[in-house]
This record gives sequence, structure tokens and C-alpha cells, in this order.
Amino acid sequence: MAEVGCLSVTVSSMAFISFVLVIISLCPCKAHVPLIIWTSEGDSLPTLTEPAAGEIVSGMKLVSSLQSALTTLPNTVLLFLQDKLSLEDFTVYGGVFGNKQDSVFLHLESALQASTPLVLPALALSTTDSVEELFQEVLGIPALHIVPSALNQLQLNTSQPSFLVISLPYTHGVQSKELLRKNDEIIGDVLTVFTAHGVPYTAVYTGLMPSYVTHDTVTSLTQRFVGRSLLQARRDPTVKPPVTFNSTLGQPCILLWADHLNISHVKGPWFDLGPFTFINSVSLDGSFCNETFSRLVLNYQNVLSFKSFQLTFLMRKIFFPVSARNWTVIEKVELNYDGQRAVFNSSRGIYSPAEFSFHCQSVSSSESPLLVPSNAKDNASQWNILFTDFQIQGFNVTGNFSYASDCASFFTPGIWMGLLTSLLMVLILTYGLHMIMQLRTMDRFDDPKGPGISVPLND
Repeated sequence: MAEVGCLSVTVSSMAFISFVLVIISLCPCKAHVPLIIWTSEGDSLPTLTEPAAGEIVSGMKLVSSLQSALTTLPNTVLLFLQDKLSLEDFTVYGGVFGNKQDSVFLHLESALQASTPLVLPALALSTTDSVEELFQEVLGIPALHIVPSALNQLQLNTSQPSFLVISLPYTHGVQSKELLRKNDEIIGDVLTVFTAHGVPYTAVYTGLMPSYVTHDTVTSLTQRFVGRSLLQARRDPTVKPPVTFNSTLGQPCILLWADHLNISHVKGPWFDLGPFTFINSVSLDGSFCNETFSRLVLNYQNVLSFKSFQLTFLMRKIFFPVSARNWTVIEKVELNYDGQRAVFNSSRGIYSPAEFSFHCQSVSSSESPLLVPSNAKDNASQWNILFTDFQIQGFNVTGNFSYASDCASFFTPGIWMGLLTSLLMVLILTYGLHMIMQLRTMDRFDDPKGPGISVPLND
């Protein structure tokens, strides 16, 4: 588990204006992201033991603290996950100095003043990458990504725990103030919907990366990602294991891993199958593999209001005479739901040498699609697919992923621009050298001792 630092404190409803200044003066860490937790039940949030200033709280201690705190809080957890967030956002754009009219966090401040929030002013970068997975581990339920416009259509059972993730965009720059103001309005709208329906909630506001990057931050990031590693070698040992299907002999023959398996039906909100796949150990009934054909079937229940739902990958080993080797080709990706089927064919690039695994940062059916509907009248036109950090291997599995053949082409636009620019400079240099080599000295010179040239002038 990753580590968290520097300080955890509680602030009262009357001290929100000054807590950010106190936190910044005590916390020496710069490359961190703040995390704030509050509830709709007022002062029901348990307090945690305040560590010494600058102390780095371990991930195990944070998980233990959250487990003890979240057991007494409302079952519905809202995670407002912003792309970038720093304490400087509150000092620059918040009402820290008492000027409430210029604050962009009016809804957030109002919600915090009605509760006793828990503030973690310095969440380590190693933890922000997996903050969603961390809460899933503590709550024991998968996350549901929603958009604010779909809240009115969402039916929640208050007797059962729920974990909802609302993504908030943010780009640090000249438009930071307006973007933060819009995000604050989104937070206010979401909280208003839950309050109007009488659903108690526990809200969390944090980010994935710091919006203000100092020199120390750049140094820490550089040190963090130094070195090279193969795609099959995961840096974090706590990363969720891949889905593994074993053959009739008990040997693994199909491996699947992805960061997110997002699907969307009829332009609805995205639904991530990843937590159901890798955390809850999805059923693989219907899967099959042999020397030339592999089929991986992922079976789900109650997905997007469908009672039964299947995600199927069809792979075939084909020998190509031109390369004189066997290749793995992902022929189709199928969605089977309540007796209906949507089939996506491979448009381009979903192949790899049979000895390797296939990896792609984004496998999509919309933008630069690698998957296209098999028929214009097929149900696939009603679906969108987006797999991120996708990796699969259907043949020659030896226990873990083999070396990955990536879908990214070698000659990217940046490489082409560099090659063309270099070629232009070489041509200019060659032309210049050619001109210099064509220079010749004069074979005759004027005699300085001879008579000068006289030009008679007529009167």
C-alpha cells in the first residue's frame, strides 16, 4: 500500500477561513494533494489522533483510520475526484482572507461549515494515483462513475452501501478561477440532489495530481519514474492481479488486465466493469482455449439494469507467410445482454506475435477506433467501449504476461516532424557546402606598380 503524509487534523465549522494557512505553515511537503471529508450529518465525523507536524502517515495507518471512521458514517460515499488540486487553490481562489465575495468555493465552504470535516492536507503522490482503489478496499464495494446530469435517474438503496465517483476537470492556468467555480457549482448541485431526496452522504474532495508544481515536486516525480521496465513487470506489488483462465490441464492459457473497462449504452453515463472484473473475481463460464482459438467470457449480473451481461473476447492464432510466424489476432469483442448481442470487429492493429501479449493504452470504439460495429444495423451502434491500459494474451501463456507488443506505432507524428526537420536542415547544409566548394580564386590580378587607368574628359 502506498504512503500518505504529512498531517491530519480536524477543523471546526468556525475555523475554515484560517485552517489552510495553518496547514501550509506546518506542512513542509509541496508535491502533495489535499483531501477533505465531510458528512451531511453535521458533527458526526469521528476525529483522528493528530500526528506531529511533518509526520508521514503510512498507507496502512490511513486505511485503519478510514475503516474506523467510515463504519459510523452514512453508507453513501461521494468522491469528487478532480484532475489537479493543491492547497494553493484554496489560498488563491478561496475565502481564506475573509473576502467571501471573491471565493470560488462558496458551496464547499458552506458544506464544511455545517460539519466537522476531516482534512488531510498532504496526500502523497503515490497514494493519489490509487485513491479510488483505496476507498473501494475500505468500503468493500466497487465504484460507480456517474455524471451530475444522471443523478436524477439514479435510484439508491440507502440500506446498502454505495460508492459514487464524480470526475471534475481542472486545468491550471489563466482559466483556473472559472473552472474551479464551475466545479464548486457541480459539487453544490450534487449535494443539493442528495439533500432533496433525503439521502445521507459522506463526501470526499481530492485530486489526482497537484495543480501547483514546485521544483521539489519535479525532482520527486523524476526520481519516482527513473528507469525502464517491461510492460509485464508491474511497479506496484499491490496492483490487482490479471484475470486468468486455465485450460483443462490446469495450466493458464488466457490472461487479461486493464485499468478500466468502460462501457456506455445509448449515450448514457460510463460504467466501469473493472472493479467487478478484478476485485470481485468475475465468473469465466463459457471461456475456452486450445492451440489455435481462445475465447474469454466475463459474466456479470445486474449491469446497467440488465439481469445478465457478458463481455467476450475472441482470439485466433494465424500463420502469416510474409512474416513466417504465428500471430494472435483479436477478431471480435461481443456484448451479450438479456438475449441481445452487440458485436465489434477489429478494425486495425489488434494483433501481436503469438509469443507476446497485446497492450494498448486505449482501445476505443469512438475516437480513433480499434473496434467498429460489425453491422450498421447491429446493436453495437448503441454502445460505446473504452478500455484503458488494456493488456491481453491468449496463447503461449507461461504464468505471467509475456513481453508486450504495444499498439502505438513507431513513427509517431512527433518522430515524423523531427525527421522532416532534420532532413530539411541536412539539405540546407548540403546546398551551402556545395556553394562553398564551387568558389574559385581569380587567375589574374592587377599590377599595383603599373600605370593607372586614365579617363580623358572632354570639355
